[in-house]
Amino acid sequence: MKPTFSNLGIVGAGAMGRGIAQIAAQAGSTVQLFDMQAETARTAQAAVFSQWDKLREKGRLTAEQTAQYKGRLQCVNSMTELTACDLVVEAIVERLDLKVSLFTELENLVAPGTVLVTNTSSLSVTAIAARLKRPQQFAGFHFFNPVPLMKVVEVIAGLKSSAGVCADLAAYARQMGHTPVQANDSPGFIVNHAGRGYGTEALRIVSEGVADFATIDRILKDQIGFKLGPFELMDLTALDVSHPVMESIYHQYFEEPRYRPSIITAQRLAGGVVGKKVGEGFYKYVGGAAQIGPEPAVPQVDDMPPVWLSPRAARRAELLLLLKNLGARIETGATPSAQALTLVAPLGFDVTTVAVVERLDPTRTVGIDMLVDDASTKRRVLATNPATRSDMRQAAHALMARDGKAVSVIRDSGGFVSQRVVATIVNIASDMCQQSVCSPSDLETAVTLGLGYPMGPLAMGNLYGPTNVLEVLFNMQTVYGDPRYRPSPWLRRRGAIGLSLLHEED
Repeated sequence: MKPTFSNLGIVGAGAMGRGIAQIAAQAGSTVQLFDMQAETARTAQAAVFSQWDKLREKGRLTAEQTAQYKGRLQCVNSMTELTACDLVVEAIVERLDLKVSLFTELENLVAPGTVLVTNTSSLSVTAIAARLKRPQQFAGFHFFNPVPLMKVVEVIAGLKSSAGVCADLAAYARQMGHTPVQANDSPGFIVNHAGRGYGTEALRIVSEGVADFATIDRILKDQIGFKLGPFELMDLTALDVSHPVMESIYHQYFEEPRYRPSIITAQRLAGGVVGKKVGEGFYKYVGGAAQIGPEPAVPQVDDMPPVWLSPRAARRAELLLLLKNLGARIETGATPSAQALTLVAPLGFDVTTVAVVERLDPTRTVGIDMLVDDASTKRRVLATNPATRSDMRQAAHALMARDGKAVSVIRDSGGFVSQRVVATIVNIASDMCQQSVCSPSDLETAVTLGLGYPMGPLAMGNLYGPTNVLEVLFNMQTVYGDPRYRPSPWLRRRGAIGLSLLHEED
């Protein structure tokens, strides 16, 4: 089948340009690759040729296919050689002035019907197009690294982009074997916008002294199912990439509190401790492997106290059954005895506030996170308050580990780690729907493919319950008095009437 764009020009032969060149040639397009440094273009071409040779050796390409692909990928020495292209993709450094200058020059070289696109990840498509004579022929076409493996492409419509151009780009993405998602021009587009909740909230949790990097990573992988914890992910992407994106989106949204960056990443970036590629980030790396210490051992408790469970605990019936299965001596009185370990399970509230409101002895009160169904999680998370006695902390830890399930014990805060991160992710995604950044279905697709989350953010809200997510947000607002936990109107409407987050009719 003939590709939507037969002659593709690519300006910039770095990792992104090279990857786009590979999949475009595989889709049947003739590709002309240009870089200001001619040697960079030739190196990129050789790297793509080598990749095809490896695929042929593995039996994934025939010799005929390999020869066809190589014949379609050419290096050119000047942008004037791109005049016959019907699509030109820019993949240069993320600087607005350089991109504007490049497209102004390109527009004067190519035919009026040629489509020009930017692979920018964070700059405004509309701002780049503003200096062009034909802004309707311009759009964003954002791939992810490594391009051949990351199967999602954001098609971004600027203020004056033609709907037909965007439709053609989406069709071309499909021909290249990728899944297109349509976005309106807004800071971070879909993936980088939706991804703000994961790392930024984890950084806030660390900054409050609730838990360390490794503990937070373990919790979010084992409780929610993320492939990488937020600090593992930031080490992989590197802070010299991820921190500027945090700052860019924050400032483009005029200091919206939800997107506030962290001094932790700013300081580490300044110190050059940016991640795995330099051998040190949130973790140290030896031979490419993160050096992570062992988890604290399960305490040995000879005399286990009885357990009293708050009548206001989340998933109380499920928690009572769990305690029974763990062999706990469960008290059933209206108030706990003087010897009892007091267990609470709040959503959004801190353990200290719950102890005070319910008139419980804080020295014997421990919280447990029950946002997630216990049968579905690989880890239980407990939280102490500042007054919790060490013997009660140890008893709670030992009891909850009796069946061999991993247990993390964190310090008191408004909301547990998973509650805070999940609620923030769902809230930001809901706000994107409120702003019509994209459709709910494209949001789910983009996040799942672009970020590798175990599910889309709206599906996450469905799974854990819109009302539960709202309760976490409302209670965290009460605890912190911070507008960053202000629930999105889109989420509030659905939570108020019990609709699935994915059910969109308004």
